[in-house]
Amino acid sequence: MYRRSNSHQTIFDFHLPFGGKLSADNRWVVLTELIPWDKTESEYAAIFEDSDLGCPGKSARVALGALIIKERLGTTDRETVDQIRENPYLQYFLGFSAYTDKPPFHHTSMVHFRKRFGQKTLAQINELIVANALNNQQEISSDASDVPPEADPPPPNQGKLIVDATCTPADVTYPTDLKLLNEAREKTEEIIDRMHVPFIGTRQKPRTYRQKARMDYLALAKQKKPGYRKIRKAIRKQLGYLNRNLKTIGDMASQGLLSNLDKRLYRLLLVSQELYRQQLWMYQNKYHSIEDRIVSLYQPHVRPIVRGKIKNPVEFGAKISISLVDGFSFVDVLSWDAYNESGDLKDQIESYHRRYGYYPEAVLADKIYRTRKNRADCKERGIRLSGPPLGRPKQITESTQKELQANKRQQRQDEKDRIAVEGKFGQGKRRFTLDRIMAKLAETSEAVIMVSFIVMNLEKILAGILLSLLHIWLEVYLSLGGAVRREDLAIRKPFGMASRHLLC
Repeated sequence: MYRRSNSHQTIFDFHLPFGGKLSADNRWVVLTELIPWDKTESEYAAIFEDSDLGCPGKSARVALGALIIKERLGTTDRETVDQIRENPYLQYFLGFSAYTDKPPFHHTSMVHFRKRFGQKTLAQINELIVANALNNQQEISSDASDVPPEADPPPPNQGKLIVDATCTPADVTYPTDLKLLNEAREKTEEIIDRMHVPFIGTRQKPRTYRQKARMDYLALAKQKKPGYRKIRKAIRKQLGYLNRNLKTIGDMASQGLLSNLDKRLYRLLLVSQELYRQQLWMYQNKYHSIEDRIVSLYQPHVRPIVRGKIKNPVEFGAKISISLVDGFSFVDVLSWDAYNESGDLKDQIESYHRRYGYYPEAVLADKIYRTRKNRADCKERGIRLSGPPLGRPKQITESTQKELQANKRQQRQDEKDRIAVEGKFGQGKRRFTLDRIMAKLAETSEAVIMVSFIVMNLEKILAGILLSLLHIWLEVYLSLGGAVRREDLAIRKPFGMASRHLLC
């Protein structure tokens, strides 16, 4: 069951029981006007069944607003609910009509909010926010074929598109074969204990040799630098213990005891079986990699992403490809499998054309994107791809000296402009939660990543509003010879309603 909420609320409609009114220049009041709540409501309401049964679900404004609050404040789910309960501005941001000192929802509802907002929906919300910030009120179409044909010639290429990829590490410990096998062995022992509960006191529990297996694991884990043969011997022992436990679970399952397992343990059983198959194959074939390798029992969707960098040669999480335009970032690809990001460039260019109606003048990317196919695609569309051209460098002569110097200056400038995308990654990983995704499920982790970029774009808009206000204040200050009145500043209205509120 779902009931639509009123998205056209103002600060004058919000009731404070202790008197007074909300301040129009508060950051959460300004943020309220930057988010397209109506379109978000339409996408969110489609998730619920058309039925009058059950308790009404929380509105889209409450769900998305809570995720934005959590990401912007950097709090946990429980702390986010406490912050909302204590702060009337946060309650207004969520669309409440009056202040209440009761928790708006249970903190476990945050998990359901992340599940309901899919990757595609959050990407559309992000584009709508950017479009509103750029005073573009036209709805962004998700399919380029929906755009009507233009009678006029296409506009010339404009702007710069900066693309890059990175990994968003998940909250998992550094996986080793021995550690994973030991953890799977412990979980299968827990499963055996749970399946044996109905026969306590009447039947002897199957033997698992857990104490001996634990000692064998610690004998190697406590060594500072164990050798290759010792590691293989310890892995072989843990494979034997795990195989014995899985056979025992199979015998108990044939007696109909799987019903004693809850959802969590049954899921761990399936993951442990696949982990044993992978580890056994790598042990027998003396390999250290396998397709869809499991690196975490609780997050089996996480894959190793080889980056080849000194600090983090291998990271474990989702790989994302983003495009950056005028400081606004868009997540174009989000995948849990390792892939070559150079194949995303063509789609990123077409997405730029869909958003702005023209192709970029230049694409700034690192060396991995400069393939022959990407060069040909950019040349066909009249786009300049950063970096040196293919082939042997030209000899410096009197006729080519000026051209080569201009190309060198252009390449240097492109490298400077491309720093912005590295700064965006740094902002997401140092200021927000992209450095460690604490969500455990694949869909909830994707929601956390997408919301992080939404919040970063909102921060960009707020910074632009503040910069515009400072510029206007300086102009008025100089024009009045240093004397500025409040009513003089309130006349100017940059960035629509948001800046007018900040000026009041």
